[in-house]
Amino acid sequence: MKMLITGGAGFIGSNFISYMLKKHPDYEYVCLDSLTYAGNFKNIESALSQPNFRFACGSISDREYVNALFEKEKFDVAVNFAAESHVDRSIENPGIFVETNVMGTLCLLDACRKYGIKRFHQISTDEVYGDLPLDRPDLFFTEETPIHTSSPYSSSKAGADLLVLAYYRTYGLPVTVSRCSNNYGPYQFPEKLIPLMIAKALKDEPLPVYGKGLNVRDWLHVDDHCRAVDLIIEKGREGEVYNVGGHNEKQNIDVVKIILDRLGKPYDLISYVTDRAGHDLRYAIDPAKISRELGWLPQIDFESGIAMTIDWYLENKAWTDDILSGNYLVYNKTEGEKYA
Repeated sequence: MKMLITGGAGFIGSNFISYMLKKHPDYEYVCLDSLTYAGNFKNIESALSQPNFRFACGSISDREYVNALFEKEKFDVAVNFAAESHVDRSIENPGIFVETNVMGTLCLLDACRKYGIKRFHQISTDEVYGDLPLDRPDLFFTEETPIHTSSPYSSSKAGADLLVLAYYRTYGLPVTVSRCSNNYGPYQFPEKLIPLMIAKALKDEPLPVYGKGLNVRDWLHVDDHCRAVDLIIEKGREGEVYNVGGHNEKQNIDVVKIILDRLGKPYDLISYVTDRAGHDLRYAIDPAKISRELGWLPQIDFESGIAMTIDWYLENKAWTDDILSGNYLVYNKTEGEKYA
């Protein structure tokens, strides 16, 4: 089995690579990543010591490069983690989100058709469903929930999902899609809530919290997500969408306070800022389908997971400092040129 993992130098992708190398040491893996700001070569550096892992530096939107890679490697499976994913950035610059998330996915789909892949798996997000009201805790996103996007980011991911499913129906391409709730864990870029709050709290800087911090997110540890993706690729039905959620709903302000408590920092570091435009109120996924069909359930509760996550960032301050200083970009460029 030879697997292409796009976006593998990012947060979830690099964790998936680590998971798969341990779970399936007999597979071959190629990571394709363009090492944009959200990618970090150091996330996958240890994997390069494995004889069954290779890195290719390139963009999923580069049709010529992608086709040449597929021609050379003869992949059996492709998993697409590559995406622009930060909502704030999508509001500032929607175009790059369409280019990467939609056109990049289209490029991969065409290569999969041309070279006869056995499974294409698209990593999506619960944000394609829009949001849920705060006063209806009985409501959850299911696979039948209509798409109702709120931001350029979620719209670009929804567009990619629709393309993937259309390629199944129109061309018979063997595809699956997973839509996950908010991930957390090691190697998450410090623009996201949890690593950002940890980094700022450690420096005793103000912690910016949108609005009153009442927005609710369903938190899923990245290890649980990796297990789910592996199961879907192996056993999931072609042409199906699977929701992957942690049943760990928390208000943003409560997550921030948990972090401050664990770090022994005062709540007066919290700084409430103007809310994000179109900020979704609540995300909550019903993972009944993946549980029923594939036997998946989250194994890491939020209390244990957030403790492990905070400890990881405490033990790896140099990793965060390297990103905050921008030094990682120089390293990315130097190393990326070797694999272009």
